[in-house]
Amino acid sequence: MSISYDKLWKLLIDKKMNRTALKEAAGISFNVLAKMGKGEAVSMESMLKVCKALDCDISDVMEVEKEERQNGNANPKQ
Repeated sequence: MSISYDKLWKLLIDKKMNRTALKEAAGISFNVLAKMGKGEAVSMESMLKVCKALDCDISDVMEVEKEERQNGNANPKQ
């Protein structure tokens, strides 16, 4: 599975906010922002800070995406 922060980047555009402003408003480090930019996992504490700064729910800023198996078949839904 992989993490997508596409919803976060779209929300920032809607709020006319850049990543630097988010970093300052949420009190997160540049490293956390860089990890999110690469689609890497960050701590729940950091995500909660982002949600508090943007006044939103965690599902408004990130989602977990299922990856396909290497042989091309999708993972079965459970």
